[in-house]
Amino acid sequence: MKPARTKTPRKPLVKKGSQTSLKDPVGVYCRVRPLSFPDQERCIEVINSTTVQLHTPEGYRFNRNGDYKETQYSFKQVFGTRTTQKELFDVVANPLVDDLIHGKNGLLFTYGVTGSGKTHTMTGSPGEGGLLPRCLDMIFNSIGSFQAKRYVFKSNDRNSMDIQCEFDALLERQKREATPNPKTPFSKRQVDPEFADMINVQEFCKAEEVDEDSVYGVFVSYIEIYNNYIYDLLEEVLFDPIKPKWNSCSTPMRNTDFVPPQSKLLREDKNHNMYVAGCTEVEVKSTEEAFEVFWRGQKKRRIANTHLNRESSRSHSVFNIKLVQAPLDADGNNVLQEKEQITISQLSLVDLAGSERTNRTKAEGNRLREAGNINQSLMTLRTCMEVLRENQMYGTNKMVPYRDSKLTHLFKNYFDGEGKVRMIVCVNPKAEDYEESLQVMRFAEVTQEVEIARPVDKAMCGLTPGRRFRNQARGGPVGDEPLVTEVVLQSFPPLPPCEILDINDEQTLPRLIEALEKRHHLRQMMTEEFNKQSITFKALLHEFDNTVLNKENYVQGKLNEKEKVISGQKLEIERLEKKNKTLEYKIDILEKTTTIYEEDKRNLQQELETQNQKLQRQFSDKRRLEARLQGMVTETTMKWEKECERRVAAKQLEMQNKLWVKDEKLKQLKAIVTEPKTEKPERPSRERDREKVTQRSVSPSPVPNVPPIHLRHRRSRSAGDRWVDHKPASNVQTETVMQPHVPHAITVSVANEKALAKCEKYMLTHQELASDGEIETKLIKGDVYKTRGGGQSVQFTDIETLKQESPTGRKRRSSTGAPVQPDGTESEWTDVETRCSVAVEMKAGSQLGPGYQHHAQPKRKKP
Repeated sequence: MKPARTKTPRKPLVKKGSQTSLKDPVGVYCRVRPLSFPDQERCIEVINSTTVQLHTPEGYRFNRNGDYKETQYSFKQVFGTRTTQKELFDVVANPLVDDLIHGKNGLLFTYGVTGSGKTHTMTGSPGEGGLLPRCLDMIFNSIGSFQAKRYVFKSNDRNSMDIQCEFDALLERQKREATPNPKTPFSKRQVDPEFADMINVQEFCKAEEVDEDSVYGVFVSYIEIYNNYIYDLLEEVLFDPIKPKWNSCSTPMRNTDFVPPQSKLLREDKNHNMYVAGCTEVEVKSTEEAFEVFWRGQKKRRIANTHLNRESSRSHSVFNIKLVQAPLDADGNNVLQEKEQITISQLSLVDLAGSERTNRTKAEGNRLREAGNINQSLMTLRTCMEVLRENQMYGTNKMVPYRDSKLTHLFKNYFDGEGKVRMIVCVNPKAEDYEESLQVMRFAEVTQEVEIARPVDKAMCGLTPGRRFRNQARGGPVGDEPLVTEVVLQSFPPLPPCEILDINDEQTLPRLIEALEKRHHLRQMMTEEFNKQSITFKALLHEFDNTVLNKENYVQGKLNEKEKVISGQKLEIERLEKKNKTLEYKIDILEKTTTIYEEDKRNLQQELETQNQKLQRQFSDKRRLEARLQGMVTETTMKWEKECERRVAAKQLEMQNKLWVKDEKLKQLKAIVTEPKTEKPERPSRERDREKVTQRSVSPSPVPNVPPIHLRHRRSRSAGDRWVDHKPASNVQTETVMQPHVPHAITVSVANEKALAKCEKYMLTHQELASDGEIETKLIKGDVYKTRGGGQSVQFTDIETLKQESPTGRKRRSSTGAPVQPDGTESEWTDVETRCSVAVEMKAGSQLGPGYQHHAQPKRKKP
């Protein structure tokens, strides 16, 4: 159980603390490619250096009920259509290469729709090298003079590196050079003109503060993820004569036949980092050599012609640049043969396949299956980002589904804090890609909210800095300089020819003996000089040791003092951290309290505003009601005042008429009574009756002093006025002598606006049945006015009544049929009611205005 406990925490607790305290968000950049044709409709506009705006295109609005929507998305930086590859590299990739040289990992991937410029951004085009060749150029410009000889570093199958000595590396080089088909291209080869313009970078770029006391090695690998399977693009499958391969026709394959590559598996190394098992790693020494390896794998990458892109990438490609760094030994001559001191950093350049909709690409068969796998892997990447953001924002601990896709499973270490992550979102502003661009923008918005822990700086080896150049200053061997023994042998005098061709030759041996004696004497002198220098060097070395010992003691004392200061500072830091945590806790409580109070304040303010609005509405309703009631009271008061005045006037008129009638009857009765019986009364003429009535009348006038009635102003009744004679079709024709006749009249059966517009007067003929059974005709007259709205209105001003009565219904007697008086006299004026019936009668309750109704009894006819 104890070993299991030691393996449980995969990462130290100190590293976890550093991750939680120091985190950086994923750097998301946006690059907008230019349109293929200038007159194409755009759906993306660059607002400023950090913001783009996505709006609904015209054709999309017609299909979506005309909705128009503008959405702005922010990025760390936005690169417009005129951005060069150099400007993009300086901002995005340059910091990642600098971290790579200083031992830190990095991940850079391009994301976008098919045809948005991802491959152009990563690889480039002739004359415009992309990010990949520029990264390689910066790496070799920085470490060019500090590279180790080939095969000093040797990769193994456990995602680590081994160190070989100079002799083993030399044997390895000789062995590889002897093979007929070397896998690794040499820098002496001529650059392939197919990609020569891509790697011809004019701008010189170099990292700062490169460790000069270390040697470096660069290894590259190139894989693709196709249909969620991993394939090695640098693998060369050779024909094995012992185990022949069989093709689809069940016949052995020839040496020249192509053998399909086998998919690779993902493994986890001892540091819990994911890697591709059995992947080919090629050591390169120059930009040209590295890009040649890349180009060789690029030709094997799966691309196809789709409806949206002529050369559409059908797989995700990953180009890994692994930088191996090892320190020199204390003398600065050779590589330190300690595997623990090796530092391995990696930069992964990922060109993702484009997300696409199958109804637009017109994909079928294999293309359809490829598109489905591409979209599925990209969806898994998006899901991982969303879960990471949710865990960080809400403090949850949901499992991130890295294993659902080989793409996310391979790079899960980067999102767990093993390196810096940056993403370039490539978009095409054309209107046809609106829906795809909208999904890409939403994914970018989620990704830049994910925070990645900063990698921890690795400890130094502890050797004295400046070892390489200090050894060169002492004249020590550097690189390929000759050894000391070779220099000593070259300083000796040359040996004379030792070949004896004649038996009588007596000069060759004496010359050889003389040369050997000189060499022996020179050797003795050099030995003595060497001994003297050795003694001197030993003395200097002893003195140097004493000096070093004194310095070590002094440094140790200083270190002890510094450790005390550091321990005190650590205690102070712990105290401040505790105090900081307490203050943070108090701040959290205060912030929560403030939030509660602010919420209560907002609620109370809303309630107060609601009450104020309610009071204002009530006050307004009250004022309107008061004004309405006051108007109603005033109107009712005026109405009743007028009604009372009318009734009083009508009653007065009625009483005066009755009193006058009675007075007349009494006077007539008196006159009849007092007349002599012998005389036959003469029938007074009409003029005499009027005079008599006028002379006998001592009673007040039947017409009271009615207050003057202010009639409504009427238009002039000139001959030019025209009338609208409105006679309904239901009217009955009366056969009376007098008929209403209106000149210049337009006779209509139904009132209409056209007739009213041509006339100034209006008359309506209305018939109804009176109480006595006769037809009563009323002529209702009015004036026509124009309204503000362009119409016409009629204001009634007068009513005339035409009534027909039967004369048989009157109470009168003829002279022949008059009754005889008791005294035998006959009188023609015995009917008092008939004689006094001629009067003006006003109907009680009528309006004292234009609506007078004049009722008069017909005149009496003479007998």
